[in-house]
Amino acid sequence: MISKPKFTTEKIAFIAIMAAMICVVTFFRFPLFGSKVHFANALCVLSGLLLGPVEGGLAAGFGSAIYDLQAGYGAESLITFISKFAMAFAAALVAGGAQKRTKTRVIAASVVGSWTYVALYMLKTVIVYGAAGVINKFPASAINAAFAMVVAPALYFAIKPALERAKLWEKLA
Repeated sequence: MISKPKFTTEKIAFIAIMAAMICVVTFFRFPLFGSKVHFANALCVLSGLLLGPVEGGLAAGFGSAIYDLQAGYGAESLITFISKFAMAFAAALVAGGAQKRTKTRVIAASVVGSWTYVALYMLKTVIVYGAAGVINKFPASAINAAFAMVVAPALYFAIKPALERAKLWEKLA
C-alpha cells in the first residue's frame, strides 16, 4: 500500500534539489545514431529510491520536463513528465519501504525503473516516428538504462549513510 505523501519542508527542498540536478545533468548529452545519450535517468531512479514513489516521481518529472520546456520541446514536456515520473515511481515501488531496501531490492528497483522508462519512450517513439524510429532511438535508450542501473544503486548506497548521519533520512523516508 502506498502511504499518503507528507510534503514537509525537507521533502519539498529535496524534490527541488533533485529536479534541478536532473535538469542540469540532462544538458550533458551526446548524440548516438538518431538519439542522445545522457545520464539523467540515473538521477531519476535515484529520486525514487531516496524520496519514494510520489515525491521521487515529482522530482524526476519536473526536472526532465523543465529541461524539455527550455529546450523548446513544448507540449512534449508533458509526455516527458509522465514517463520520468513513472520511472521513479516504479523504482520506488520495487524498492519498497525504507526499512526493506536491501541491496538486491535497490538493484532490482533500478532495473525496473530504467526499463519502465525505455518501454514508455519506445511507445512514444512508435507513435511519433513509427516503428522505424525505434531502430534509431533504442540503442541510446538502452545505454541510458544500463548506466542508470549501475549508477543509481551506487549513488543510493553512498548518499543514504550521509543522510542518516545528518538525521535527514528519517525525514525523507
